[in-house]
Amino acid sequence: MRQQKSGTKLVLAGALLLIASPFSMLSAHAETSIHRNVQHRTGAAQAPGVTKTHSVVKTTQVAARQRPTRSYGISCVPFARAESGIVVAGNAWQWWGNAAGIYARGQTPEPGSVLTFRANGRMRMGHVAVIARVVNPREVLIDHANWPSGGGRGGVSQAIPVVDVSENNDWSAVRVGLGNDGNFGSVYPTYGFIYDRPDTGTIEANRNATAQQVAQLNPAPRDLRQSAMRPARQYEEVAQAPKPRQRQAGYFVPRN
Repeated sequence: MRQQKSGTKLVLAGALLLIASPFSMLSAHAETSIHRNVQHRTGAAQAPGVTKTHSVVKTTQVAARQRPTRSYGISCVPFARAESGIVVAGNAWQWWGNAAGIYARGQTPEPGSVLTFRANGRMRMGHVAVIARVVNPREVLIDHANWPSGGGRGGVSQAIPVVDVSENNDWSAVRVGLGNDGNFGSVYPTYGFIYDRPDTGTIEANRNATAQQVAQLNPAPRDLRQSAMRPARQYEEVAQAPKPRQRQAGYFVPRN
């Protein structure tokens, strides 16, 4: 009788085990899925020795979810910081003002200095470029990023010629080379150069004794300087000599 009861208990226990096992498997699977999901979100599931690159796709965590955002190369500001070692806050057009009291500024190009472009109708944020080499008082070679005609959006261009077209050779207006054909683009207004040395409290003037002549370039597509910054047009006045008069019959008659 006792053996019969023990057998009955074993049968009932086995039946309960068979009934409960699917639920326990589902629960374990759910816990494993949740654990993996949490590991994926926090990055804990990444294998050791594996590094992720974000050059093409960057991830931004918003409300515990990751959303991919595409990256389009590098802009001129972080490139100039990395290339020159000059760290200035703000957008490109703000560099000239924000560098005051920190870095020396001036109107003479030097290798390693940063040429700062003013904001204009074509570049609302301005532009910054690093001087790679000084060719002469009117021409330099620059390295820069994110210039439309050089490398495209987010691209990096190196050894690009830039010519100073200002009237006083103070680098307040420049034209940037378009390619290897020797042509240059529009006239861009600039502030000057930022140097990697402490600010002395004054803006260093151009050290050239006399203004150099502007090279003969192709006609500029546009002059992006404000009207007040453009040179005044020079008009040549020609004085017309009076016409000689002829003397006839005791009085002068003007010649027609």
